[in-house]
Amino acid sequence: MNELLWIGFALLDLSLVLVIYKFFGKTGLFGLIVFNLILCNIQVLKIIQLFGMTTTLGNVLYASVFLSTDILSEFHGKKEAQKAVFLGFMILVMAVVYMQLALLFTPSADDFAQPHLEVLFGFLPRLALGSLCAYLISQLSDVYIFHKIKDKYGERHLWLRNNASTLLSQLIDSATFCFIALWGVFPTDVWLEIFFTTYLFKVIVAVMDTPFIYVARKIRCRS
Repeated sequence: MNELLWIGFALLDLSLVLVIYKFFGKTGLFGLIVFNLILCNIQVLKIIQLFGMTTTLGNVLYASVFLSTDILSEFHGKKEAQKAVFLGFMILVMAVVYMQLALLFTPSADDFAQPHLEVLFGFLPRLALGSLCAYLISQLSDVYIFHKIKDKYGERHLWLRNNASTLLSQLIDSATFCFIALWGVFPTDVWLEIFFTTYLFKVIVAVMDTPFIYVARKIRCRS
């Protein structure tokens, strides 16, 4: 059941990137990157089983952030892609600060949300630190690698720069995030499995997103 849900979730999320881009252009992608970053940092707390392996749920939404960044890089330039990266970074910082402030308020006797918020967001500082470091380093690497390949081959080989930049930067992202956010939280063998499977499933989504960036090019040409 998890496997079918995961595949459907990935296809839905990648498809919605195109829908948002078609109707809202690059502004929509800026908003989508922020939206997905916030949600995936919550969903990453959920550990699931996929194809007999342990992984985090948040890798689907995070992988589509790379598709959005690559679309911005390809059709709107390096500066716009970098702007989206820094916007996402600032929003994550704000989300961490705001939720930590929210937890400081003394709840009323009738409140039921505080314990649940503490479970979800009490872990957020370390999680967010790992996510912030991983996000900033990997996304800037993605933009850099993407444009290095584009400078070499021009408009040819869109599939190459899309996949090469994403696969390399996703490896950086997974290693950085898992080390900062999850090292010591789980036994070493579980940590290694989470790291491996997190990257593996990001690779799968990265390969899946290849036809989507070609559709995005058609959308761009028609707009």
